[in-house]
Amino acid sequence: MRVHVVDDNETNLMLFSQLVRGLDSGLEVQTFLDPYQAVEACRSVMPDLVLVDYMMPGMDGHQYIAAVRGMTGASEVPIIMVTAADERSVRHRALELGATDFIAKPVDPTEVKARLRNLLALRKTHLKLKDRNAWLREEIGKATQTIVDRELELILRLAKAAEYRDPETGGHILRMAHYSQLIALQMGLSAEDCDLLLHAAPMHDVGKMGIPDGILLKPGKLDEEEFRMMKHHAEIGYSILQDSSSRLIQVAAEIAISHHEKFDGSGYPAGLAGEDIPLFGRIVAVADVFDALTSVRPYKMAWPVEKARAFLQDNAGSHFDPRCVVALIDKWDDVLAVRETFFDKPEEISAAEL
Repeated sequence: MRVHVVDDNETNLMLFSQLVRGLDSGLEVQTFLDPYQAVEACRSVMPDLVLVDYMMPGMDGHQYIAAVRGMTGASEVPIIMVTAADERSVRHRALELGATDFIAKPVDPTEVKARLRNLLALRKTHLKLKDRNAWLREEIGKATQTIVDRELELILRLAKAAEYRDPETGGHILRMAHYSQLIALQMGLSAEDCDLLLHAAPMHDVGKMGIPDGILLKPGKLDEEEFRMMKHHAEIGYSILQDSSSRLIQVAAEIAISHHEKFDGSGYPAGLAGEDIPLFGRIVAVADVFDALTSVRPYKMAWPVEKARAFLQDNAGSHFDPRCVVALIDKWDDVLAVRETFFDKPEEISAAEL
């Protein structure tokens, strides 16, 4: 532990440094004739206890205390002011500025040692509690991250389960999630909401697990009855994800039920229109359709990206929220980078990729 002694009298410096060293040979004592140098030393390394005289030229004890207490990490450092016994007003002002204790002149060595010993013991206890609190914060952070990791693993497994029943690829899941995040960033959503959307979007079609294979895997166009059954996947997905205590799963449920709604009210399952459609659902609608158009499927070839971009623009205000379309296009270079990064590949998606 480090102790600073600040006094413009060399005899006093020697006396107090000897008293401090007599408490514990392991204490590091630094003495300062110049209070300005003592303040600068605190800026470099904060001491664990300070003894400071009141009457000093240039900077008195009050000014010294005010300067030190204004530094980061100095609020809990014990500061003892050395004053004359009759200087009550000086002591009161020192207390207002943050002095911890006083030593009256003439100095009583026994009293000084007792006060220093008690304050150093308190300082040690404070540092131990501080270290323990830091350790607890770290452990809580680890436990919280474990919960987050498990939620993300759940998302990955649900998304993969839906993928096994759907001709869409793992690359589609990653691309549309990152397109969604790009749109949200461009629209000015918070970093927290952008990350939330990135991690929830992959579960948008989890309800397809409840659709019969004959419909889900049909290579051609669905007839009217088949399409009616296919549309139920939005409600199935919502029923799987609803009522969770997790904010992430709640958002995923909202996306599952709303990403097939259309801005003009002609979508499904509820026929919502405009801003009645949840924002995350409107964002995912653009990201999902764009990637579906530009991806190969068993029943179609991939569209060129410029043709898909034109489709989004042509249907802004009818199918899509115009603001979401503009946001995607404004991030066009990043969109192309996502396509390049998350190309379709046969191996499974890793948790790190998701």
